[in-house]
Amino acid sequence: MFRRFHSIAYCPQSGYSGRMNTTDKTTLLITCARGLSEMLRAEVEALGFTVQASHDTGVELAGDMADAMRLNLHLRTAFNVLYLLAEFPCRTPDQLYREVSKLPWEDIIPSNEYLCVVGRIDTPSIDNTMYPNLKIKDAIVDRILKKTGARPDSGKERTHVVVQAYWKGDRCWIYLNTSGQKVSDRNYRKLPVAAPLRESLAAAIILTTGYDGSQPLVCPMCGSGTLAIEAALIASRRAPGLMRDNFSFMHTKLYDADLWQQMRTEAGKQHKKRGKAEYRPSRIIATDLDPTAVEAARRNAMTAGVEHLIEFAACDFADTEIPDGGGIIVMNPEYGMRLGELDELKVLYARIGDFFKQKCAGYIGYVFTGNYELAKKVGLRTSRRIPFFNGSIECRLLKYEMYAGTRKQKETKDTPDSTD
Repeated sequence: MFRRFHSIAYCPQSGYSGRMNTTDKTTLLITCARGLSEMLRAEVEALGFTVQASHDTGVELAGDMADAMRLNLHLRTAFNVLYLLAEFPCRTPDQLYREVSKLPWEDIIPSNEYLCVVGRIDTPSIDNTMYPNLKIKDAIVDRILKKTGARPDSGKERTHVVVQAYWKGDRCWIYLNTSGQKVSDRNYRKLPVAAPLRESLAAAIILTTGYDGSQPLVCPMCGSGTLAIEAALIASRRAPGLMRDNFSFMHTKLYDADLWQQMRTEAGKQHKKRGKAEYRPSRIIATDLDPTAVEAARRNAMTAGVEHLIEFAACDFADTEIPDGGGIIVMNPEYGMRLGELDELKVLYARIGDFFKQKCAGYIGYVFTGNYELAKKVGLRTSRRIPFFNGSIECRLLKYEMYAGTRKQKETKDTPDSTD
């Protein structure tokens, strides 16, 4: 899973070779939900970075602490940005303790801070996967206590300093998790409704549609508004990290507060420029049958700073206003994971097909669902079926093209999209 890791700051044979230098390049591992690594790669490369390796749940690149801060500010589909501190051979918990103790934690973590250690352990010498986390925590706080005379508190909360370990077979990697809580926790969803989409997944869905704000976007069944809000953030080029005032890197001695403020200011200028009248995106419409959900979505959009870009209404999805001229429709109906729902949902999915056919000519429709049998009830031919994972649920984003004329007339002018 993990390849080509290196740490310039640390050598396992000789230990640490000087004070921390945050301008030294090391490996940055950016994690994401399963299946989103190619989209994450595109985001990272659009920011000017070169991806060195990728796997199903993340990408790797060379970067310094300033790069890690910038990635936390701008990435939409990521989970965490991890800054590699050390890589070393490791076969026992005692060896783990010794190697972690060699790192200059007194130069990284203030003695009055709060520390959380998390890890993913896959080695035959360990039965209790929590034990290595304890050894790492002990090694860190013991060293800080020895060097400074005080030690940080520790616990499970990821709101301050987070150290993350991967121990696979006989090799271990120690990272500083510069994000802490996931980057996908935008901090705008104060009023969630039942089973909301994670923000990073919603952003990935919107990006997959090709949406950039130049055409109308309609989100019936909007729930807490995550799809519409992420679309508005993309259209207005608002960096998602602007909505958060707490990242793990802020609690370390490696934090450059002046540089962070400069990054935020530059990102804010880009957003304000995009928000001028000549750059205002096309209409974004979000509706839901439940007035409580609509009000929650409106308040969440207000927190995200994009309420003025979204038109909310409480109505049945089939009564949603569809602007003339074509655009994109994205729907996230229920999947039917509970007993007794399937019969009702079969009717619902059939109504979605009728809605597309009767009201959405000239639009590209997308249905995100974790139940492909229900999706068949839409009754329309898909031009693409794009795989996603919503947690552990394998889902598909189904693409439907609703031609303004007949399909036969359209095909005489254009080459149709290939199907999978």
